[in-house]
Amino acid sequence: MFGIGLPELMIIAGLALILIGPKKLPELAKSLGKTLGELRKATDDVKETIFEEIKPIKDELPDRRELEEALKKKFLEGEEEKPEAEEGKGAEKGKGRGTGKRVRSR
Repeated sequence: MFGIGLPELMIIAGLALILIGPKKLPELAKSLGKTLGELRKATDDVKETIFEEIKPIKDELPDRRELEEALKKKFLEGEEEKPEAEEGKGAEKGKGRGTGKRVRSR
């Protein structure tokens, strides 16, 4: 809960008891509980509203898996359609880098 452990809660409770007093502490705890409950309800309402607004948009979008499969299929089709490099086209054979000859380093 908020990264607060039992020792920290005990210290906070002790300080509250000292600062506020034993008579007003139950009232404060009750009002704090109500406030936290209302805050939680408000955040739940906001989440629900956001999800309701997003749902039609989300329904229109294709499923991620379908999109992934379509992209894979298109990519693999593109691999098959690539023409093989023909000899004699482009750079002349044996010129520049990649001559096919091994060079030994000494």
